[in-house]
Formats: sequence, structure tokens, C-alpha cells
Amino acid sequence: MQAQQAHLVFHMTGKQPVGAHACDAANLRPALLAVYRDLTSLRYDFPLVLTDGEHEQEWVQSLSSVFDRALGQIAGEVDGERLRKHALRIERELRALAAEGTGGSLLELWDQAASRLSAQADELVRDSLGRIRAAVGADGEVVDCDGAMPLRLCRHVWKLLHAKKAWSFRADVDKLVMKLSDILRADFVRSEERLGAERLAASVGATHREIFDFAAMSRLLGEALPPASLPEARRNRIRWLLSVLQSQRFFPPQNDRSECATVGAPYDFVFENCADGIEAYRKRLPKLIELAKATAMAKLEVGGLYDEAKHDGLFEEFGAGGLDTNDTDVFPSYLIFVRAADTRTDLELILRALAAGFPAKVLVQTDDLSEPSLLGGEPLGLGLHSKQLVTAAIGLSAFYVLQSSASHLFRFRQQIVRALACPGPALLSVFSGATATGFPPYLTAAMAMESRIFPAFAYDPSAGPDWASRFSLEGNPQPEHDWPTHSLDYEDEAHHRIRESLAFTFADFAAGDPRYAGHFARVPRSEWDESMVAVSEFAAGAADDRSKVPYLLMNRRRQRVATGDHRRAGGARNAPLRRDVKPSGARRHSQLACGEASRARAQEMGGAIGSRA
Repeated sequence: MQAQQAHLVFHMTGKQPVGAHACDAANLRPALLAVYRDLTSLRYDFPLVLTDGEHEQEWVQSLSSVFDRALGQIAGEVDGERLRKHALRIERELRALAAEGTGGSLLELWDQAASRLSAQADELVRDSLGRIRAAVGADGEVVDCDGAMPLRLCRHVWKLLHAKKAWSFRADVDKLVMKLSDILRADFVRSEERLGAERLAASVGATHREIFDFAAMSRLLGEALPPASLPEARRNRIRWLLSVLQSQRFFPPQNDRSECATVGAPYDFVFENCADGIEAYRKRLPKLIELAKATAMAKLEVGGLYDEAKHDGLFEEFGAGGLDTNDTDVFPSYLIFVRAADTRTDLELILRALAAGFPAKVLVQTDDLSEPSLLGGEPLGLGLHSKQLVTAAIGLSAFYVLQSSASHLFRFRQQIVRALACPGPALLSVFSGATATGFPPYLTAAMAMESRIFPAFAYDPSAGPDWASRFSLEGNPQPEHDWPTHSLDYEDEAHHRIRESLAFTFADFAAGDPRYAGHFARVPRSEWDESMVAVSEFAAGAADDRSKVPYLLMNRRRQRVATGDHRRAGGARNAPLRRDVKPSGARRHSQLACGEASRARAQEMGGAIGSRA
């Protein structure tokens, strides 16, 4: 009874009572993640291989899928099982190199991994590595799930989309330039300048120049050929169109790189500051309007449809009120990268610019979901700022919004392509997991998705007329439940196998952050009693019984955690513990008891999770 009273005191006040034990933050690990300390031994989505494939589905591949595809090609061979085992060895070495921060292409890392294995390798291993490498075929940059990955991934996809847009634009513009040049060339052939005696003489070799009377030839040709057909106004207009089309800097030249030396290097469209991107767009806007105008006029000219009486006035006012999406979509979009910590002052600027039609794809990366209280003291909010940003963006109902943790970006690669390729602006909000929690960024990001702290969703205003068709929760785990649940097997002190079904809640996420260690208290097994209930049960209604104390199951000990009124945190639905990271067993486990600490803290943390989807 005394222990139960101590637990209640801790739960209600957050003060460490006699008999409670402080948690070792370094060893505090949710039970479902207890066995996942070395991700290099797992086959999962990371690292990624960023390739320049012809098809969009080939642009972002997981290392495991690359090897699976290679093994599928050689599976029927007599020594296929030996090849499979050796392929898994080299794959693990590649994953270890990526986890160590080694950069480079797949084949560059392959050579390093193969050299690591060559010391113990025999002839069969070397034979396997050579055949597997030949079967892999594709090459590309290898990126692991770290703080730099979201930008590298988005920049890679944006670059390939930009290249496709550039190829299409240059093909159209080069065709227009050729036809406009043909018009001027045909007009020049019939001009007096072209038929002049001096030009005719220059066109004949010096050996036979003396036998011709070029003055008489010029007079005869001038009488025989029809006069030049182009009015001076049209000739000047075509020359202006050619000048604009050939001097544009929005796309690189398709073939002749020497053009850059004449007209200047192509514009850069990737910025790590929203204000700089907006300023660049403002400065380039007159040139953008001029190029859009010239393109439209050139199409009329080459088709013989340009009517000065009708079109001169129209094009005189072209772009005066800005350009619509149909005009700007053929030109490059801007890729803006900002960190959520920096958007506190830029939030209004970003939203106003996107709402005004700034053709930008803005990647907002959150590295730390724990935010300091405005009233001082320890971090209180969990993901409040990123939630504020995406909520405001969706409220505008005008552009594509995508949110996901970095751990799931591979599975959302098609949504990333749609976001970066869609007409008009787009906002991508990503939690990188690069927080100093002691967990790898991948696991931290996956925990945020699993705990509903950072749910995944996509809002596509072009998908339909209402929210049901525009808003998608695809990819989130078990959306029919308040919290995702997973089966866990472990061995107790009596060496019995125990199987429990555990929910992964926002309290589990907080338990992995050392800054919240003060809200946990160890509960010795001898003090377990019926007053202790799982956090998920407490949030679902057990909190109505003031004698109940919520707990979490941890990796080594039974402990209590003080996180406030969990009824506030019971609902948003989103994200899974990845199937390929799903634990199949652990050794010994412990519990955390959830304390109330302070309602204000719990309300702020719970509010970050959102309401039930």
C-alpha cells in the first residue's frame, strides 16, 4: 500500500517519492525497440540508391531492392545459394559504410566493401562478388537515413524533373528558333543586299571571278525574282524573338555549351533560404515574362497566324498582371530548403509567398520535435511548430502539402515526385530524426511516425472537389486504432516465454528522449500491483479511476513515467513501426509508470498529436 501511494504521488506531482528510482536516460529504451541497436544487421529501406533511371520509379531505390533484383537474375544458376549468401555479406558491408558516413556511388562503395572482405575472401567469394556486381548493373549515389538525406533525396528528384522539363522546353524553343531563322533566311535570299554585285562576286571562286559581269547579273536577278516579302516591322519582330529565345538563362543549352559563355550561366533554382529564393524570383520575373511572351508570339509567327492589328495590343499588356500557372509551369520551379527552427521568423513569409503563386517547392525539415516553452524551462511541445505550418498551408487549399518522417520517405517516393512535379507551389514537411536521443535517426523518425507525434499525410488540391478525395492518410499504420499495437516476445526472470501485445504511444517516444528522463521513475518488480495500467489503457479511459497509474514496458526494468493526462494524447492516427524493423523478440523487459507531473505539460504535448483521424 505504501508503494502504491508513492506511485500515485509521483504520477500526480512528478516529484520523486521515497522508494522510486531515477531512470538512466542512456539506457531508457521502449521495449519494442530493445533489440534494434545495430541497424546494419537488418534488411530494410535504407540506405537508398539515387539513380538517373529513365522511369520515375527507378529514381529512388533501396539497397535491399537493388540486391533482390540482382539475385533474381542469377537465382536459377547452379551455385545460386552461394551467390545469395555472399550477396548478403557485401550488402551488409555497404550498409555499414553508409552508416559510418562514407559517401559515394554504389559502385565506389562496392569497391571499398569488397576490399574489406578480400582479406578473408577465397576464390569463390571473389567469383561471387564479380558476378553479383555485374548483375546489379545500376549505379547511383548511396544515402543513408541521416540529417542530410531529405534534401539530397528531394534535390535528386527535383533535378531529374528539371532535366525532363529542360529537354521539352529546349526541343520546342530550338524548333521555333529554326523556323524563325528560316523565315529571315528566305527573306534575305530575295533582298537587294543578298543580290548585290559585291555579294554575288564573293560567292564565286577567285579563278572564275573575272569572266562574270556581276553588276549585270545583279540587275537581271533583281528583275526576275519577286521582291522581299517581309515588312520591316515583322522582320524586326522576328529578330527580337530570336534574341530573346537564344539568350534565355532559365534552362541550360541542349547541345552547344559555348552558349553559356555568350549569354551567361543558367540560373540556379535551389536555395537554402526562402528570402533569397523570393528575391531571385523577383529579379528574374521581367525576364521570365519576356521569355513567356516571346514563346507565345513565336508560335503565332511560325504558324503564320500573327495579326498585328489584333496581337500587338494584346502582347503589349502581356504579363502586366502576372503569369498564371499555364504560363509558368513550363519553366523551372524553385527548390527551397529551410529548417523548422529557422521558420519561426520566416513562417509568414513562406505562406504569403506560396499563396501569392511563388512557384516553389519548399522542404521544411524538422530535426527536433521537442520545442522550448515560451514561458521558459524545459522543452514542452512536441512538433508544435511543424504542425502549425502544415495546418496553415492546408488551410489555404491552394497547393500540394506532404508530411512524413524521414524513415518513410522511400515509401512515399511517388508522393514526393507528385509534389515536386505538380503545377504551382508545394510544401514538404519532414522530420529527419537527427536528434541527440541516442537512437539512430531512422529509429527516431520511425518512432515519431509510430507514436502519432509526426503523422504522414498528403493533401493534393487537384485530386478532387472535396477533402475526402484531396486528403490521404495512405501509409499510416493501423489507422483504425488510437495507437498501433505489436506483439512482443521476451523471457522473464524465471526463463518463461512471455508474449504481450503492446501499443506504441507518444509516451514511448518521449521515453527515448533524455531530456524527459526526469519524468520517469523505476518501479521494482516487487512493487507491481493491479493499480498499474498500460499508457494506452490509461489514455482510453482508465484515467477516470484516480487510483490508476500508467506505465510503459521498457527494456530492462519496470519504471514509471510522468507525462500528464494521457487522455489528451489518445487519438491521431498515422504511421507504423516498419514491418522490416518489427521486433520478433527481446530478452528481459521492464515497465515505466506514467506520472501526471503537470497538466499544462501534458496538454501541450498531447495537443501536438492532434485529434483522431
